[in-house]
Amino acid sequence: MSIEAEPPLLRTTGLNKWYGREPSATGRVFGRPSTLLHAVADVSLTVQRGETVAVVGETGSGKSTLGRLIVRLEDPTSGDVLIDGRSVMSLGREQSQELRRTVQIILQDPYSTLNPYRTVATTIGEVLKVHGMRSRAARDAETDRLLELVGFPASMRDRLPGQLSGGGRQRVSIARALAVRPKLIVADEPVSALDVSVQAQVLNLFERLRDELGLAYVFITHDLAVVKRLADRIAVMYLGRIVEEGPAADVVEHPKHPYTRALLDAAPDLDVRRVTEAPSLTGDMPNPISPPSGCVFHPRCPAVMDLCAVRVPVVTEPEPGRSVVCHLYPPPEQTTVEGDVTA
Repeated sequence: MSIEAEPPLLRTTGLNKWYGREPSATGRVFGRPSTLLHAVADVSLTVQRGETVAVVGETGSGKSTLGRLIVRLEDPTSGDVLIDGRSVMSLGREQSQELRRTVQIILQDPYSTLNPYRTVATTIGEVLKVHGMRSRAARDAETDRLLELVGFPASMRDRLPGQLSGGGRQRVSIARALAVRPKLIVADEPVSALDVSVQAQVLNLFERLRDELGLAYVFITHDLAVVKRLADRIAVMYLGRIVEEGPAADVVEHPKHPYTRALLDAAPDLDVRRVTEAPSLTGDMPNPISPPSGCVFHPRCPAVMDLCAVRVPVVTEPEPGRSVVCHLYPPPEQTTVEGDVTA
C-alpha cells in the first residue's frame, strides 16, 4: 500500500486579486471610465514546512497584497490558498480561528499594530486568553517565556509601545505572533523601518526562531540583500506576477531575469570585486491599471527585443529547480521568435 506524500504547508494556485470594476460593454461604469487594477496575477507559490521563501520586488509589485491573501486579510478574486492541503477560502468561524493559529502575519510598522494604551504584557496576554489560556498566572508565565524567546527583557513587560524602540516594538510583535504557536509566519517588510544595526539583530532572531521552532516564513521585502542568508528560495515579483523563482543562492549568484539582475545591482554590496553585468534599473514601474502589452517589464528592460512588446512570455525552466518568465528563455519547442530574432 502506497503512502501519500505530506502536502506542503502552503500552496497558492492561480491566485488573482483585482481592484475596481470589470469594464462594461461601453467601457464605462456609472458614466466614468472603468478601471481594473491587477494587484496579483496568476501567482502559484509553494512553501514547505520549515522553509523560508522570500518574495522580493519593488513597491507596487503586489508582494504585500499576496501576503494579505495568504493570511486571508483579503479574499482573492480567483485562485486558491491551501494550508496543510486544505483550502482556506470557505472556512467557517471556528475553522478561521484554527487558521489564525497556523498562520500569523508581522507587518512593517509594529507601532501601528500595537495598542498604544496597552502594556507589553497585556498585549500578549490578551492573545493567550482569546486562544483558551484562562489562568492569569499561566498567561503571565507564558508571556515571560515568549519575551525571553525573542530577546526582550521581561523587566520591560509593563512598558507601553510608545516607550519602546522600533526594534523593541518589533520583538513584541514577533512574541505576540508566536503566542499561538504558528507553523507559518508571513513577515511583510519586518525590518525595513529599522536602523541597519537593528535590522541585523532582528534578522538573526528570525533565523534562530526558524531553527529552534521549525517555523516556515514567507518573507516579503524589496531588498534582495536582506534575504541572501535567511531565504531558502526566492520568488521575484513584478507588477503582480512572479517572474523568477529558485533556490536563494542560485538566484542571487546567477540571476536569469533582467529584473532580478537590476534588483541585485541596486542592492548594497560590500564586495567591490563584483562586476555588474547589466545596467541599473531605470524608469518607474508602469501603472498597474493599464500595464504594458506583451512582457510587462519590456519598457524598462535592458535586454528588450521586438517580440517583448507583443507577446506575453510563458513560464519556462531553464534548469532544474529554476523558473523564469522571459523571452530570453523560450520553451524547449520554441527555437526562434517573431521578427527572425534568435532566442
